[in-house]
Amino acid sequence: MDRRTFLLGASIAAAQTPPVPIIDAHIHLFDTRRPEGVPWPDKNDAVLYKPALPDRYRKIAAPLGVVGAIEVECSTRLEDNQWVLNIAAKDSIIVGTVGNLEPGRPEFRAQLDRFHKNPLFRGIRNGNLWNRDLGADLGKPEFVAGLKALADAGLVLDTANPDAALLGAVVRVTDKVPGLRVVIDHLPQLHPLPDLAELAKRPQVYVKVSEVLRRENGRVPSNFDYYRETLEQVWDIFGEDRLIYGSDWPNSDKWAPFNVELSVVRQFFRGQGRAAEEKYFWKNSAAAYRWVKRNSSQPLP
Repeated sequence: MDRRTFLLGASIAAAQTPPVPIIDAHIHLFDTRRPEGVPWPDKNDAVLYKPALPDRYRKIAAPLGVVGAIEVECSTRLEDNQWVLNIAAKDSIIVGTVGNLEPGRPEFRAQLDRFHKNPLFRGIRNGNLWNRDLGADLGKPEFVAGLKALADAGLVLDTANPDAALLGAVVRVTDKVPGLRVVIDHLPQLHPLPDLAELAKRPQVYVKVSEVLRRENGRVPSNFDYYRETLEQVWDIFGEDRLIYGSDWPNSDKWAPFNVELSVVRQFFRGQGRAAEEKYFWKNSAAAYRWVKRNSSQPLP
């Protein structure tokens, strides 16, 4: 076989390889038209203050290869957990939701039992939002008991908006409740990265490579090389089995259109090989969240 024939065959094989399906593990849903309004975003936010619902998301994301998404709660209201589940039930692009419940409250277990009856309910958020302090709460026995109940239910703790203190608290969480799977959101926004050696030792800790884009000197670079060093650092620390894709839509619109950040991370993970790309874009989120396959376009977890 001559070189030209070999290259032609390789090109045909590459063209026939189906694209990696994408599960977006971090989007937000809200409807600013609700009579009671929404806690977030603010009415004065010209970029975000408009309905963010599955049909709008699908039009943006599906043409780019996204076949499913996990909603992560952005409301402080208890009943908005149910509102999101009701919205998700109507559109199969939503394969899971991460709610807002407080593990230290007396009513936590009853609330957890209520929402966990719906298989789309995959966990709860805690971290640097809603005036909460994960590190301080770990000193309360009732809070740790709530986290153990979460682990016993097979659900996930999402930690929001990382800083050094929050990452230290995650280490303590995994010491106190080793059976709990923890997902750290938006780690690349913490720049430069702190020492993550302890977290790297804990296989139950996953990391969303989300909010990768940064604003520097009033602009948001869109070229891959600008973010390569951070992506390589996260890859070297956590490896191919624990990194998860998340867009942070529609909050991501404050940095750049949906396709821009997807292009950056897609370029990086394609460079790590097909197996690593599949893990990042859907297999690792299936391992962490155990999301629900809802239509034929979605891969089988």
